[in-house]
Amino acid sequence: MDARRYRMVVTSRTDYVRTGALVDEQLRHWLAQPPKRYNVDAFAEGRNEIARGVTLDHDSVTAVTGTYGRWRLRETTPDGTWQTTVVTRQIADGPTWVQLDVEHLPDDAEAAPVPAKTPRLAKRLLEALDAHDGLADVTAMPQVVEAEDVEAVIDELCDADRRLPVVMASTPYDVDFDAWLEGTIDLLVRPLVGLAILYVLTPGAESVFNRALEHHRVYNGGIRTYLPGVDPAWPADGQRHRVMSKRLITENPRLAARILSQLPQGLATRLPLPDALDSVPLMRTRARDGVGGSERERLRDENDALHEILEEAAREQRVRADEIRDLKRELRQAESNEAQVFVDYDEQYKELHRAKAQIRELQRELLRLGAAEQAYATVDPSVNAPTSFAEILDRIGDMRHVHFSGRPKYTLELDDQAYGSSWVRMAWDALLALQDFAEAVASGKANSDFKQWCADAPEGAHVISPRKVVRDESKSVKANGDWSRARTFPVPRHVHPDGKLFMGAHLRIGGGNTIAPRLHYYDGACTDHGIFVGYMGPHLTNTMT
Repeated sequence: MDARRYRMVVTSRTDYVRTGALVDEQLRHWLAQPPKRYNVDAFAEGRNEIARGVTLDHDSVTAVTGTYGRWRLRETTPDGTWQTTVVTRQIADGPTWVQLDVEHLPDDAEAAPVPAKTPRLAKRLLEALDAHDGLADVTAMPQVVEAEDVEAVIDELCDADRRLPVVMASTPYDVDFDAWLEGTIDLLVRPLVGLAILYVLTPGAESVFNRALEHHRVYNGGIRTYLPGVDPAWPADGQRHRVMSKRLITENPRLAARILSQLPQGLATRLPLPDALDSVPLMRTRARDGVGGSERERLRDENDALHEILEEAAREQRVRADEIRDLKRELRQAESNEAQVFVDYDEQYKELHRAKAQIRELQRELLRLGAAEQAYATVDPSVNAPTSFAEILDRIGDMRHVHFSGRPKYTLELDDQAYGSSWVRMAWDALLALQDFAEAVASGKANSDFKQWCADAPEGAHVISPRKVVRDESKSVKANGDWSRARTFPVPRHVHPDGKLFMGAHLRIGGGNTIAPRLHYYDGACTDHGIFVGYMGPHLTNTMT
């Protein structure tokens, strides 16, 4: 991954005007204080050269369609120019974005840029701003996670709007927590300021966290980097999220810090910018001497500025071409890995059902020997499960409390996809679990929602992993008109007068995030309407797709 450029992209919880003022203030302090000690007052006096070989430029636009303010610092060195850019941006009523870039521009177009280190300005900005990424706060120092915070942290891990990786540190069993945090973790994650969401688990929180995320655990001084799109219910998903051992951290902390920073640095520079930031135009540099000068000098300055714009555009084009090439190469590798993962997952699910078949054989043998009580104690409700989604649609009508109100077309499409064999069994298991839940509610044996019921269901009930149950869609999905309408499905008018309902609750059928199918449903069990499945088909469009 290309980590030559440093890039921080966060959103601010304060409004655009206040955020812009804080950014300006921190930038000026950073420039004026050691080690830079630049003459920031020169800029206010109309000069953009604030030190020898150092220029500071600013532009801004305020319009109904969008507003931005931008600072650009250029520092000349013997081997090229270091450029620092800070952008504050808002479009309409959207969030206020803050972007900080640092990169090296070689004098020789053929020379390789020098990798950028994390600037002190990033820490200053995060300490001043109420910055966040999706649901998570982005801070300059690791946030301590207590046991009561674990549920919120898991929501952040699974948040579809999260762009940054989460770096989660644990504590060795035989080490004082505060000493480990201050003496090891703080130093280790220093290069990750602005590039990742930083957490450290207290010993009490660690056990709670690992019980909740059995396939994504981190313990005994290890550090795990969680990429966006965590799927806690899918064992194979755990392979995506790198683990660093305590041994490497303690034996070679410098190497550990370098390895730990590689992934967040690469993701930061390669992840496409949000549309709001990507739409900011190239900067037009003003003349270096703002006052006086002959007409010839003015024309020369304007010509220099034009050449600078063209050079910047050409450089951006080269960077984008490199990024596209790298993305294509990684996409091919990811497609290959994904196919193998699904094959492995499918085989595991087949093994599970072969085990169930063996249980049925034992049941028949017990019946033959006259041990009916023992035999019926092992009854499997998924006996003679469907083998296709077409068969599921035929048999769902026999369920008393579960009703399918969606379009069969999308469900039948799943039979044509490569990994449908395990999906069929998983979908059927989910429907049986919904049926058992609805029947328990109708009989007064359950008074919770489906997710909680799956976690606490009585022995013998058909359930699925609670981690496969999503109670509602994210705010970004519900706020998007197209996405919200795509999740509004028909129901009988006695259920709702409009004959349709938004069904944010859904189940993950199979593993994965944007590949495996989804089942969207309306839980009307408590009102005697039963469960209405409005959609069973390919993953609908959202921020991840």
